[in-house]
Amino acid sequence: MKSSYLIIVAISILTSCHPVKMAVIQDDFESDSLQSIWSKEKFIPGALEIQSAYVRSGEKAAKLTLHQGDQIDKEKGSNLERAELREPKSLMAKEEGSYSYSFSLFLPSDFPIVPTRLVIAQWKQNCQSGNCDPNNPVIALRYESGVFRITLQVGPEKTTLYSQTESILNKWMDFRFNIRFSRKQDGQISAWMDNNEIIDYKGATAYSETFGYPDPGNFYFKLGLYRDQMVQPMTIYIDDYKKQQIKRF
Repeated sequence: MKSSYLIIVAISILTSCHPVKMAVIQDDFESDSLQSIWSKEKFIPGALEIQSAYVRSGEKAAKLTLHQGDQIDKEKGSNLERAELREPKSLMAKEEGSYSYSFSLFLPSDFPIVPTRLVIAQWKQNCQSGNCDPNNPVIALRYESGVFRITLQVGPEKTTLYSQTESILNKWMDFRFNIRFSRKQDGQISAWMDNNEIIDYKGATAYSETFGYPDPGNFYFKLGLYRDQMVQPMTIYIDDYKKQQIKRF
């Protein structure tokens, strides 16, 4: 009995020190319909297509198209337009946890190059009260005026972590982000684009309760097209999405 008890205690200690990776959450978009790891709340009917003309791997990939006036119900009459895949809140990342995300994006050669605000992927901190300010994404991939940027915001101002003026159009971009969400200085972001490391950041990666966010926080991921209203349509292709919890890095 005593030896069995010691073994159980030892396993418990090792598990707490070295958490086991969570099951991989992924979507290669090979099915004809959207998997349940995505919510349909952030795009209007007809905006999503599972197609085979542009793929990163396999035979299919997701295609999101956004037209002027495409607004989800609660944003009708605003200046916002969106067509995004959003993970459900049941799959949100937790503060003080470390997570790895990978995904591939493709913007076609005729994609509009305009100064309009556009976010093509983002991590949002969940605001339970509905009264958080600022309510901007913590991490955002932005494309405006032909400049691709990755920004961090955990207070009133944005910080640019990466910027590229070289065209990102007409080619698949493969991203991997390792993120530790924390409102303290032990947060971390490591990011790779096409296997090249582009970000190695240490510091706060979450809004504090000062801005209305609960402690601890939760974070959900979205990718697609989120912009201010404009005339030109936009299309983005998405493939090879994967998320899992990892050991602290």
